[in-house]
Amino acid sequence: MTAMPHALETDRLTLRYGNFTAVDQVSLALPVGARHAIIGPNGAGKTSFVSALTGSVRATGGRVVLGGQDVSRLSQAQRVRQGLARTFQINQLFTGLTVLQNVQMALIERDGLSQVFWRAIPSRGPVADEARALLALVQLDPFENATVASLAYGQRRLIEIAIALATRPRVLILDEPAAGVPGAQSELIFERISALPKNVTLLFIEHDMNLVFRFAERISVLVAGSLLTEGTPAEIRADERVREVYLGRRGHHALA
Repeated sequence: MTAMPHALETDRLTLRYGNFTAVDQVSLALPVGARHAIIGPNGAGKTSFVSALTGSVRATGGRVVLGGQDVSRLSQAQRVRQGLARTFQINQLFTGLTVLQNVQMALIERDGLSQVFWRAIPSRGPVADEARALLALVQLDPFENATVASLAYGQRRLIEIAIALATRPRVLILDEPAAGVPGAQSELIFERISALPKNVTLLFIEHDMNLVFRFAERISVLVAGSLLTEGTPAEIRADERVREVYLGRRGHHALA
């Protein structure tokens, strides 16, 4: 029987800026439905890796394979259409519009109907129904008529995830989804993320080790642009090399 292709693979992905190597031959393989974290100290190359992976910057070498298809030569927009979506550390929402309108706009853009002005978006019909279904996935459906400006920061991050889901991703990459969010809201965000359908593979960058160890199934550790190790949360927690990486930055308590 033919093995199922991985949801996402990188094969010796490399990114250089002149003489500086930001990402050095990093290889990952994520099965469908994975909940996979990337950690590492500041300057480890985490965001550079994700940028090369998603095509927001052009990799210097290596390959990116999505569902068995080599997408290395595709633009970022083309990779999104193939099912590779990313959220960012800083969200870009229309704060004067409602939660529902924000998600509807993403759906309209996905379907090539961006000439429709937002004020003309109906609150009924297929687009509205799909937007409500996406909000239900992140449990924001009770807030559909609230303006984004009226919501807490953590709730805004969930809107961003709903918007990313509007692209119908096979792989969703989350760049510090809980950044700047108070502790209780951070846990709420990750609970909603981890409850997303298992046909969506998740790769996330996160600096909060408590969240990583609680919600990731596997963890990759980047140091100076290279992959130091990969393993289960228990294996990473027990790895003395990982402890050394964080010693002097956050100390042993980061992995306790």
